Amino acid sequence: MERDDVDGSLPHSQLDSQPSILSCTLSLDHVGQVCLNFNSDGLSWTLLEPLDNDDSTCLCIKFASKVATTDIKFSDVYAVELIGYGVIHGPNVSNARRCLKGHREHDSESYRFTVHGFQSSKTLPSVHVLATYTFGHKDLHICQMWVHQINASLDLQQGRPKNLLVFVHPMSGKGNGCKTWDSVSPIFSRAKVKTKVIVTERAGHAYDMMATIGNKELITYDGVIAVGGDGFFNEILNGFLSSRHKAPYPPTPSDFLDSASCNESLIVNDPDPSDTIIEASSQNNEQSPLLLSSSDNGSGVSNITDQEPEFSFPSEHLRFGLIPAGSTDAIVMCTTGARDPITSVFHIVLGKRVWLDVAQVVRWKTETTSKVEPYVRYAASFAGYGFYGDVITESEKYRWMGPKRYDYAGTRVFLKHRSYQAEIAYIDVKSEEINSTSEKGNVGGRKRPFWSSNKSEKVICRANCKVCCSKPTHGSPDDSCMTPYSQAGETKWSSSKGKFLSVGAAVISNRNEKAPDGLVADAHLSDGFLHLILIKDCSHALYLWHLTQLAKKGGNPFDFKFVEHHKTPAFTFTSSGNESVWNLDGEAFQAHQLSAQVFRGLISLFATGPEV
Repeated sequence: MERDDVDGSLPHSQLDSQPSILSCTLSLDHVGQVCLNFNSDGLSWTLLEPLDNDDSTCLCIKFASKVATTDIKFSDVYAVELIGYGVIHGPNVSNARRCLKGHREHDSESYRFTVHGFQSSKTLPSVHVLATYTFGHKDLHICQMWVHQINASLDLQQGRPKNLLVFVHPMSGKGNGCKTWDSVSPIFSRAKVKTKVIVTERAGHAYDMMATIGNKELITYDGVIAVGGDGFFNEILNGFLSSRHKAPYPPTPSDFLDSASCNESLIVNDPDPSDTIIEASSQNNEQSPLLLSSSDNGSGVSNITDQEPEFSFPSEHLRFGLIPAGSTDAIVMCTTGARDPITSVFHIVLGKRVWLDVAQVVRWKTETTSKVEPYVRYAASFAGYGFYGDVITESEKYRWMGPKRYDYAGTRVFLKHRSYQAEIAYIDVKSEEINSTSEKGNVGGRKRPFWSSNKSEKVICRANCKVCCSKPTHGSPDDSCMTPYSQAGETKWSSSKGKFLSVGAAVISNRNEKAPDGLVADAHLSDGFLHLILIKDCSHALYLWHLTQLAKKGGNPFDFKFVEHHKTPAFTFTSSGNESVWNLDGEAFQAHQLSAQVFRGLISLFATGPEV
């Protein structure tokens, strides 16, 4: 049977002449007849016909009425579409009830429209799943008017992206980057979000693209999406910041280096074309180190024309998104609460936002005998030396093992139990200054007795966290790249010197499947502080005890005499003797001497924080 052409729209004159539909009886697929209501904040419907007569019985079995009211908010709806004439299935009933009642459900045909949205998982609060509701009516114009009304409400939703630049790492994690994108790309199409998709072909491809893309083109996108792991996101982030973020070098103690070398004016981070990063042999994983940009014109500035507009920080317009397809996906776990592609797409398509701190790491010397040459990198989650760097180096020997190589390499590095001589200096922050920013009751540095079961009060970063949802305030545009303690004369430096199994600086908690609370359970996404974790040389048994506390929910990994935990906005590092390498968001980075600082809320992500 031929039916009217269905295109999901009516002429505006015809729509305007029709009264608004606020309530209507429709058929809901697999449910039955419902009264659908159009509310100011969403849709709600009530089942009109229970599956059986109220409180009916058969063979002494009583069937209760299944009248229920259900709703979905427009803030959780990403699309509505008219899908034409077809079958609306009858209510779902169990086989047992169907046999006992002799009840036979009838399907019907009508014009249909589908509402696409998300809903929270019943068992995992941070996980969101797709929710699809198909309604039917015999009158095509009724369906068209509902689609028009719903689309009009969706157009009023603020902050939703319309145009995205997407980078896909095809070999990320277990090589599922393209498969992951293919599984979620229909959601963007239904939501009418344009996507320019670039599948990377080599290590550093995404870095080069982000470093050379002009700001005029970049501002046409509402966001940049990475389909991969933490290392791939780091590559994109560094490409973006390399030629755009102007900032002073991190503050340093007076005796760190010659003051003239450390306190230069605003700089632009653009990679030196020298061999400064440990290169991987192939692009088998998102954690292969970055190759340097080939777009450098020899002047120290990327090939971006003088006519390009300046990019301001923090940006209200451009957001970043990360769809997990990596080995650990710690950034996704910390910002959305789930290592789940659909949950990440939920945050992206619905235009969520959370600010994220970014650490600037400046290497001053590659080796002891190297001359002073500042080289800037950025990290969004973690910078680690010693154990963390050795694991990255060791894992490169076993790339054929895939993600499992990190467990194997970690075991080998643990058994070798290497420690490294170094000196770390950090800005000593008063406890009241920390309290005013993000927490109450914790002090900036922790030095515990051998073991203590006392737990200090922890303020965990959650969805809509008051600390992270507050936009950083700056007095002037130039202040947007300043950190809380970057001015000379305002800082008090403390230091720690000796042999260390590891030195770590966590920007965020780094929660992952192996460490449910992360490295630092009470780290925030955007509070302007780094968590400096110093693990002094100790026995195998004690170090294993520390690691087991990290792997334990509610553990106390800092409550050991050989562990120091300092909350600070900046620190410096100088090694002596045998050296390891640094691990920056999963990228190997060689440095004999470096300084680091954190920029509060430098970028924003399509996320809200975890609902834990």
